[in-house]
Amino acid sequence: MTDPHEPETPPTEPRLLPEGAPNPRREFLRSAALFTVTAGALGGGLELLTRRPGAGSAEAQGADPFARPARPLGPYDTAEPVTPYRQATTYNNFYELGTDKADPARLAGSLKPRPWTVRIDGEVRKPQTVDIDTLQSWFPLEDRIYRMRCVEGWSMVMPWLGFPLAALIRRMEPTGKAKYVQFTALLDPKQLPGQRQPILKWPYVEGLRLDEALHPLAFMAVGLHGRVLPGQNGAPLRLAVPWKYGFKSIKSIVRITLTEKQPQTTWALAAPQEYGFYANVNPAVPHPRWSQATERRIGELGRRKTLPFNGYAEQVAGLYRGMDLRRLF
Repeated sequence: MTDPHEPETPPTEPRLLPEGAPNPRREFLRSAALFTVTAGALGGGLELLTRRPGAGSAEAQGADPFARPARPLGPYDTAEPVTPYRQATTYNNFYELGTDKADPARLAGSLKPRPWTVRIDGEVRKPQTVDIDTLQSWFPLEDRIYRMRCVEGWSMVMPWLGFPLAALIRRMEPTGKAKYVQFTALLDPKQLPGQRQPILKWPYVEGLRLDEALHPLAFMAVGLHGRVLPGQNGAPLRLAVPWKYGFKSIKSIVRITLTEKQPQTTWALAAPQEYGFYANVNPAVPHPRWSQATERRIGELGRRKTLPFNGYAEQVAGLYRGMDLRRLF
């Protein structure tokens, strides 16, 4: 089987930016209302992606029409320039919607993010199935500007909107047997036509150790660039764990299960010699078929050095103290 991951040939003290950002929840809810009104007519609110700029518009002159107002950076944000919305939503890996980078944006209209429920079960005292809008209402929405490093050797800087995964887990009250968190994505070949092909074992499954899931950087995203999360980026709910390779950040989640045993994850099952359970970004450990020492930042020329744990070593390296990260990759 050809590996779709094959590369192409080609916080300390918070730093402040000028203030003036709108309230994240208020802006998101305005966007969500627009999404709800237009989703049926436009295949998921994709007018934001497909409208043509006027000749005199800022977009036509090269500006990013989806850039958010500047705001103070939080303790988990990177100060690096964010990847423009149009690039972040048209160059994607989401094999449930196809293996070409352009496939997810082209086919995302088939994914219907409403109605949507998430089942939270396993080793928890309060298992339940919850509507996505109810789930979002439980937590104040936060902005997070995270680096995203793909295992293929390219990267982006993503301005997510969402809430800490730890807040959701604690609300469900894990039992003493809970050691891992398993995430399961939607299984529906009608909505996700890539699932009609046996590229991987469907549904897509990922997992974290419980201490990883409770780390403040582990994040559940429901928005991007202050707008409703597009289908091609994993609507309506996805994981963002910025110190790990991108395939760990599972999209379109329908179930979260706390378990005693380590989950069998999709890519680790497909190619265990190439994709481990931990998948921490590590420039010192090459993929069997390519180096991980450098990366191509989308929108930039040339390559840059890859940082251990994708630049988050200060925050997360302690999670792996005493582990052989060459063997447990």
